[in-house]
Amino acid sequence: MTRVFIPFTPTSQVLMKTVLIVEDDLINARVFSKILTKRGGLEVKHTENVEEVMRIAQAREADIILMDVSLSRSVYQGKSVDGIKITQMLKSDPQTASLPIILVTAHAMEGDRENFLKQSGADGYISKPVIDHQQFVDQIVALLPKDS
Repeated sequence: MTRVFIPFTPTSQVLMKTVLIVEDDLINARVFSKILTKRGGLEVKHTENVEEVMRIAQAREADIILMDVSLSRSVYQGKSVDGIKITQMLKSDPQTASLPIILVTAHAMEGDRENFLKQSGADGYISKPVIDHQQFVDQIVALLPKDS
């Protein structure tokens, strides 16, 4: 009898990536969260609190951010901010500039995608509603940093 030794490697622990969802619509946040955990095997955090977004990004507690463009209640340092402004702030900070950010928006008019990407410096764009769940997961996974 030949014995074959197969080493156990807890890959799910090693490879688990975290997505930060910045979304003011709780239903959208829950739907995204469920899709990403069930289909993508990803960990998910959610907040629309801008200070918390900045803290999580600076502490490297997320590997990628899904940023809603229209954040109706978000305020930072006393000023109302949207997802474009938050993305600009993150991309202009050397500490968080390399963190991939995907804009998520219901504004899907012709030219919006290019305009929002150019304006914000984001790495990707997904329009709502998300219909193809696998494509949604694939777009996010494609932008996740690869482990070196």
